[in-house]
Formats: sequence, C-alpha cells, structure tokens
Amino acid sequence: MTEYSIHEPALALSIAGSEATGGAGAQADLKTFQELGAYGIIALTCIVAFDPNDDWNHRFTPVPAEVIADQLEAIQANYAGQLHTTKLGMMGSPETIHTVARALRSQQWQHVVLDPVLICKGQEPGHALDTDEALKAELLPLATFTTPNHFEAEQLSGLTISSVQDLQEAAQIIHDHSGAAVLAKGGIRLEGDQAVDVFYDGTDMEVLSTPKVGDHAVSGAGCSLAAAVTAELAKGASPREAAYTAKEFVTRGIAQRVSAKTPFDMLWQGGLR
Repeated sequence: MTEYSIHEPALALSIAGSEATGGAGAQADLKTFQELGAYGIIALTCIVAFDPNDDWNHRFTPVPAEVIADQLEAIQANYAGQLHTTKLGMMGSPETIHTVARALRSQQWQHVVLDPVLICKGQEPGHALDTDEALKAELLPLATFTTPNHFEAEQLSGLTISSVQDLQEAAQIIHDHSGAAVLAKGGIRLEGDQAVDVFYDGTDMEVLSTPKVGDHAVSGAGCSLAAAVTAELAKGASPREAAYTAKEFVTRGIAQRVSAKTPFDMLWQGGLR
C-alpha cells in the first residue's frame, strides 16, 4: 500500500474580474497559480466580454458590491489564519474598491500584490477617473508589491517614460509614495530589442531584461506577471526572487502565445513547461 505524506500548498487569493476568452483576469490568475504550485482562490469583481461585433471592445458588467462582500466574507472565514497573500486586479468602480479595501483591512496580510488596472475601455471617462483616484487613495496604500505597466507607471509617478532611466525613476517615486516593492514594466513600449522591467524595493534597483518576443502586446501578460509574483510570495520567495520568476514565466508564455480572432494573442500560462 502506497503511503503519502501530507503537504498543504500555499494559498493565493485573486480579487479580479472575469475575462470571458480566458486570456486575462481571473482565468489567467487561476492558471498561473496552478502552474506555480499555489492553491488559487478567486473573488470576482466584474465580468468583461469582448464584443466581436464592435471591434472587440469591452462589454463591462460589474458584480454588485454586496456580492463581492459575500465572496470575500466566505473566503476569509474559510481560510482564517491560513490566507496571507492576495492579488488585486480589475476593480472597475469606486464602490468595488471601497468594498475590497474594507475586506482587506479586516485581517492582517503578509503580501498584497496590486496590479493597478487604471482604465477599462468599457468605462465612461469620468467614471474611469473616479475609479483611478479611488484606487490610488484606498488600495495603493495597502499594497506591499505593485506591478504597473508603462501607462500605469506614468500615471502613478507623474513622469513621461521613454527610457530605462525614466522607468527607474518612476519605480522609485511609486515606492516612495506607497512603500510597496515595485516591478515597473517597460515591456515592448521602450525602444530597443530588449523587453525591460525595473524592480525596486527601497534598497535594490534592478533592471530585468530579456529579448523582445514580437512587437505587439499579448493579452494576459500583466495579469499573469502579477499572479506569478503573488504565487511566489505565497510560497515564501522574497520580492526580488518573485520578480525574477514572474519575468521568466511571462516571457515563456509570450513565446508560446495562443492565437485568436481578437486583435491580440493570448499568453499561455504553461510556457515554463
């Protein structure tokens, strides 16, 4: 008779939106958690379904705040004393942000990874601005690690980013404002043949560089990067180690992308295999 040792995996919660094609959002997060050996848990904030009859624009449906609160109440009660790591993705509204922030403040966290999704294409500009301001005011101060892309790093730092040096300065400003470790993503947005990201934790400033894979953005890259950081932190990695693993995870996933009818391909979370 075979005997098995008992081993409990690290727990990782994603509070994020559903993206129906599976390329990004909660679907990407769960696949990333599974690939990296973390037990994934999801609380949905919204549902995004691209419209194939309108140039694949977003159709955005928020989950009611009371339903978000119910999900988080059940999750936090079920894993009380065990769940210490969470990733925050698409929120979509100030009300959602208020609800999530209140739930986060109800317990202690070792790691809160913020993927600062500042704009959803399905939102009206005024509503989007309100959401952005609420995110900066309520969620960024709770974050221990944040992963802004090129646009988000510009918005959070107030800089125009056109070089690696600019990205380094932006990462330092964002850290100084929030106290969080920062993995600022240059990706394909900066000139040159290298996809460059910058890690800064208040002490170490490191440039993470790999050859670019194509010249078009891939859906799910940002979600998967933040989810990979989350999984690694949940397993006990340092922020620096998590950043390096996440960079490799996403680079491999982009190289083995999934083609689709949308104007963008989808990252495959199984790329490290």
